[in-house]
Amino acid sequence: MKNNLHVFLGATVADAAARPLHWVYNQKKLLTYVKGKKDFTFLKKNRSPFYNIKTGKVSGYNEVGQVMFKTLVEGHENIEERFKKNITKNFGPGSIYWKNLNLRAKYRKVKDWRGIIKGPWIHQNIIETVKNIKAKKKITGGTKVNESDGYCAALPYFLYDYDTSSLKKIISTVTVSKISLKYALAKFHLIDLALKGAKDPINEFLKKFKRNSYFKGVVDDIKKVKRLKSKPHPIIVKKLGMACSYPGTFNSSVHSIINSSTYKGAILRTIKAGGCNCSRVNFIGAYFAALKGVESIPKSWIKKTDVAQKILNQK
Repeated sequence: MKNNLHVFLGATVADAAARPLHWVYNQKKLLTYVKGKKDFTFLKKNRSPFYNIKTGKVSGYNEVGQVMFKTLVEGHENIEERFKKNITKNFGPGSIYWKNLNLRAKYRKVKDWRGIIKGPWIHQNIIETVKNIKAKKKITGGTKVNESDGYCAALPYFLYDYDTSSLKKIISTVTVSKISLKYALAKFHLIDLALKGAKDPINEFLKKFKRNSYFKGVVDDIKKVKRLKSKPHPIIVKKLGMACSYPGTFNSSVHSIINSSTYKGAILRTIKAGGCNCSRVNFIGAYFAALKGVESIPKSWIKKTDVAQKILNQK
């Protein structure tokens, strides 16, 4: 596909596949939802305890990538400024995302308001970004959380034009957290190695950056995860991080990658571990699509993903 967009397709399909089980932190409860199913992707019944959207749609993580993708399809001039405008239009005042944010504020007075939100869920980084764009701040990225929104936003841009300094700018549009930036760049290096034909991008990354001071923490993390390779994935995810934050979301993703040989196997393994599976599969799906090609993404899953055709049309 044009500009290696099969990698973005891999992330998008994986996100939609995991979405009905997004943010289920009770692993025992999750097992009851998938019991007896070999393929528990695209569940018809929403099981996310926080929000409910139609099966086939993507989470807020992948949605910010779709906004960047739309920005790039429209043209390649003034990408950053147009991306900010599109973020405001898609997530800001007047959008369903913003409406639901206001509902969340209202429902906080209720003892257990989870599950009340009908429609998509806006993430902390995007809330801050919209407010900063509206306030005409030069640097618009969120500061409060260390999460995957920056990576998700920059993935289509990375596939169109890989340039580290401009990539950092795009990530910083959505998050200025140093941890988020570092782990996003590590993900892009791993995807880049996969696209360039490395048989084992994880080990290639370790070799390439073993003496690199910037990625020292990432290298140490990967080594730690490799030592835990033989342990059951759900147990390790609980130990390394079920939530959306780095470094846990990265480390849990690496554990799934090193224990999987196929795109499908890796996504199923990740979903079954629970927690913020959508943030993890946006990386894992992209990684395996880069490593194994577009054919590795199950065709039946592509058909079930609402926005997949828009990506496929960019041939």
